[in-house]
Amino acid sequence: METKLLRIAELAKSDPGMKVTSLAHLLNKESLAQCHFELPNKKATGINGTTKEQYSETLEENIVDLVSRLKSKSYHPVPVRRMYIPKLNSSKKRPLGIPEHEDKIVQKGITKILNAIYENDFLDCSFGFRPNRNCHDALKVLNHYIEKRSVNYVVDVDIKGFFDNVDHIWMMEFLKLRITDPNLLRIIGRFLKGGYMEEGKKYKTDKGTPQGGVISPILANLYLHYVLDLWFEKRVRKQCKGQAYIVRYADDFVCCFQYKSEAEEFFQSLKVRLQKFNLEVAEDKTKIIPFGRFAEKDAKQKGNRKPATFDFLGFTHYCGESKRGYFRVKRKTSRKKLQGKLRETKEWLKKNRNKDIHMIMDRFKRSLVGYYNYYCITDNTPSVNKFQDKIQYLLFKWLNRRSQRKSFTWDKFRLFLHRYPLPSPRVKVNIYDLRKKISYIL
Repeated sequence: METKLLRIAELAKSDPGMKVTSLAHLLNKESLAQCHFELPNKKATGINGTTKEQYSETLEENIVDLVSRLKSKSYHPVPVRRMYIPKLNSSKKRPLGIPEHEDKIVQKGITKILNAIYENDFLDCSFGFRPNRNCHDALKVLNHYIEKRSVNYVVDVDIKGFFDNVDHIWMMEFLKLRITDPNLLRIIGRFLKGGYMEEGKKYKTDKGTPQGGVISPILANLYLHYVLDLWFEKRVRKQCKGQAYIVRYADDFVCCFQYKSEAEEFFQSLKVRLQKFNLEVAEDKTKIIPFGRFAEKDAKQKGNRKPATFDFLGFTHYCGESKRGYFRVKRKTSRKKLQGKLRETKEWLKKNRNKDIHMIMDRFKRSLVGYYNYYCITDNTPSVNKFQDKIQYLLFKWLNRRSQRKSFTWDKFRLFLHRYPLPSPRVKVNIYDLRKKISYIL
């Protein structure tokens, strides 16, 4: 399958108008078995509760049956299991849809096919869930635009409930621009309309693509490629007299403009554009702010002490200065993300404080390493140090509650940390390290 996908990618790249007519046959026994092995272990299960390990017990028999149903067009995805996860600093919860393992296998195979076709179509402004791209790359490019280009205004946009409001009709129309294989389109359509189960009752879905599905990220990128990226590149930028840029990670994006009038005009036209595709701007979370080398001067003229800030990919971006007094964009962990992580840690400690101390400290080490890998970037060390201090305080507080004696003093706790040391933060990502893989974007 890999060789065939490479060939499809080459053809798609050489002819942007090409429509692929035969793809469903790539979902064969060998490719689906490979997709099964590539799926992660010990993940949440769908409504039937089938795990990867259970599916593996009779793998060949299961895959043969799956391929047979795909060929006979009798394959129907099982409705996803609806579950909810809490939103940061909010009483609201985010819905997730957990597919059955077999459906994950098929979604994985389709995702590979769609990536082969569309990866060369997607624009450089898109970073979410794409090969060899990540959040840090998006932050580096945004940093370069604001510091090195003529950017004076930032439009920070939030699309209201994007994953819940993707229009199925438009999605299928976008797919048909590149794919004319009715069998593959039928399977994707069935995934979109597969519905979900909640409290033993099945609900139909006439819009949206559930977060939690393997195929959802590529479908979200495809939808916003046509709705937003191409429109911004082909229409918005060409109509602007000044410079204009967009950086998007999934449904989270920031637009930069040289002139305020063009930023305001874009915002108004964006609302009309999204409405056409049954999407809506969350106006309470969307703002146009002066941001750049002249933002501090503008803020003082308006009687403000500091320029406005904006959040993107878990960081608060603010205007600062280099050691030589030149303008610089700086970042710190957003307050929302910091408090959310601390609240999550507190709840975990509260429930697990009486478990084996080796298990608790091992969990904290792994959690901190993951946190540092993401948040330890240029300029953010003070914020991460503050986070580490609060984590240590939570440990001191809840380990002291393992018994009524409260035997820990700070001196004893320091000795405890000397025996079970936590990793220390250090810069993992240099925001000015523009590697070859993203240098061509700039």
